[in-house]
Amino acid sequence: MSLTRATLTLLAGSALAQAIPLLLGPWIARLYSPAAYGEFSLVWTVASNLAVVGCARYEFALALERDDAGAARLLALCLRVLLAVTAASVLVGGAWMLWADLPVAAALPMAVLAAAASQALGQWAARAGEFAALAWARVLQWGGGAVAQVGLGLVHAGPWGLMGGATLGAAAAAVLQARPAPQGGWRRLLAPQPLRELAQRHRDFPLLNTPHAFAGALQDTLALALLTAWLGAPAAGAWALALRYLKAPASLVGGSLSQALYPRLTQAATLAEGRALVRRNLLLLAALALPLMLVLLAFGPWLFAAVFGPDWRAAGELARALAPYVALHFIASPLSVVMMAWGAQAWGLKLALVGQVLFVGGLAAGLHLGGLAGAGWGVSAAMLLYFGYFFWALWTWE
Repeated sequence: MSLTRATLTLLAGSALAQAIPLLLGPWIARLYSPAAYGEFSLVWTVASNLAVVGCARYEFALALERDDAGAARLLALCLRVLLAVTAASVLVGGAWMLWADLPVAAALPMAVLAAAASQALGQWAARAGEFAALAWARVLQWGGGAVAQVGLGLVHAGPWGLMGGATLGAAAAAVLQARPAPQGGWRRLLAPQPLRELAQRHRDFPLLNTPHAFAGALQDTLALALLTAWLGAPAAGAWALALRYLKAPASLVGGSLSQALYPRLTQAATLAEGRALVRRNLLLLAALALPLMLVLLAFGPWLFAAVFGPDWRAAGELARALAPYVALHFIASPLSVVMMAWGAQAWGLKLALVGQVLFVGGLAAGLHLGGLAGAGWGVSAAMLLYFGYFFWALWTWE
């Protein structure tokens, strides 16, 4: 399947997947209070942070394995790492639940398992060219998760309803993406087999890409932790709701494009060919991001109050402040796979750590100077420097 057709297939699935929660968003916002949304968002963000590295990023090496037998062995390695991470999250969730008096933290292990399995099996399906399965999996994960949250909200499940819906959606997506079956079937993956040489051959992924990915996800965790400590759970809920819907276009376009772009970059005959591909996509993404930013700057507060209710107007003020950052993130999100394809993970890790410091510094400074909206302006200002350098580096890569 061509890059264009694969991207359009994934884009269609992602469009439906994002449309369902966007349409149900106003209902969900009225079924759950900002405080409940804040509690759920804090736990789900930590779960997502752990899930990002749930397989030590070995799943992204699946595209580099040329034969099916090697890919199946690599997937077996992914599952072993995932089981270890899930076991560790049981301890983390239990300690957090007792220490912070946060009962919903008990759901952390299942959320980590479901989200990480969905991510790993997504790469497995992408390697096999099962883009239709990937598209429908996104519909199940995001659209089905939102439907489940509505159902659980109708029975007043509180943060447990939000957590349960999101976890069920991720688990359903994982099941759908478990195709094609590996050689020997799924049971064979758990049978004892030598995997040390394979782990050593792809060691750059756990050693370099894992801390990079963890640091990238950590910024969302730190943001919610800072907001909860500084302004309370309702402010954290406003931040989470705003970012969820503001980043929806990046998830829609970025996720589809990156899964199709990554294999194509690994197969590029020359660096010049790969760089031309990156430049074309960067310009396309920038053209799509600019109108989004202008709409948020002009109508952000009114839109959020009208769609989600007056209790969420603060989220609209925040959306206006975050508009420049959202546009930059929209462009950068699908291009993150470029560093893996070009063997630049060490450079990417260093840059990500700088970006982490800039993000948290801008957030903290903005909180101090202007509260919730100030935090958004602080993040936008700080990340303009970071993404500006990132885009320039990709454009001129040697």
